[in-house]
Amino acid sequence: MTSSEKSIHAGVMGWPVAHSRSPLLHGFWLKQYRIDGDYAALAVTPEDFPQTFAELPGRGFAGVNITVPHKQAAFDAIIAAGGVVSETARRLGAVNTVIFHEDSSVEGDNTDAFGFMENLKEKAPQWNPDGTVTVLGAGGAVRAVCAGLLEAGVTEIRLVNRSEEKAHELARMFGPSVIPVSWDERETSLADISLLVNGTSLGMSGSPPLELSLDPLPKTAVVYDIVYAPLETPLLRTAKICGNPTVDGLGMLIHQARPAFEAWFGMLPEVTPELREILEADIREGETT
Repeated sequence: MTSSEKSIHAGVMGWPVAHSRSPLLHGFWLKQYRIDGDYAALAVTPEDFPQTFAELPGRGFAGVNITVPHKQAAFDAIIAAGGVVSETARRLGAVNTVIFHEDSSVEGDNTDAFGFMENLKEKAPQWNPDGTVTVLGAGGAVRAVCAGLLEAGVTEIRLVNRSEEKAHELARMFGPSVIPVSWDERETSLADISLLVNGTSLGMSGSPPLELSLDPLPKTAVVYDIVYAPLETPLLRTAKICGNPTVDGLGMLIHQARPAFEAWFGMLPEVTPELREILEADIREGETT
C-alpha cells in the first residue's frame, strides 16, 4: 500500500443486525485479496437511521449494505440528497447497496435480483426461463425475485401469498406477467411449472413450517428456497426426496454481495467452495446455539 492510499471502510446497516453474515462474507474476501479495509455491522434503529446514514461519508465509509428494515429509508435518503439510484432500485423502491463517492455524491443500487439469478444459474444451469414459475410470498425479497425472473425472460409468474392484496399490489407493479393466486390454490399452482420459489419466511429457523404438498409438481421443476437458515429447509428436503433439483438461499446471499464488494474495494470477488464452507459452518453453529 502506498502512502497515498488509505484503509477502506464499509459495513451493513440493519435493526437488528447481529445475525448478519455479511461481515463474515466480506471479511473473507478482504483477507483473501489482501485488501486494506474493514466491514462492520452497524446496528441502527429506524429513528436514528437518517442521521447515522448522513454521517457515514464523514466517518470515512466508502459505502454500506442495507438490510431490514432500512431498504426503503435508504432509497428515500439518497433521493432526498440528490443522489442517483439504479433502475433496479427505483423499480423496487428499495436500496441494499450504497456507494459514497469521493466527490461527495451518493449512489444506491439493489443487487438482490442479481444475487437471486446468479445463484439460480450456478446451482441449476439446466433451468431456462421459457416455462412458468410459481413464487410464494409478496415481501421485499419477492419483489427482487420477480424483477430478476422477468428480466431473464419469464413470461408467467404465479404469485401465491397469504395476503391476496399484497399479491395484487405486486401484480400491478410488474404487469400482466405476474398473476396473483390465492393461498388456498398454492398446490394447484405447481402444475406444469419449471421453477418453484419460496420467498416467504415459512420453514426458516424459528418460523412456522411451510405446508405444501409437492405432488402436483413436475419432477423436472427446480425448487429454490431463498431461506438459508437452515441450509436445507423442509421444502428442499421434501423436494430432494421427490427427485427435484434444489437450490438453497446461501448462494443468493453470496452473489448479491459481489457487486457491492467490487464497488467499494475495486475487485469482483469469486465464489469459492472454501467461502461457502465457512458460511455453512457459521449457519450450523447458529442453529445449535
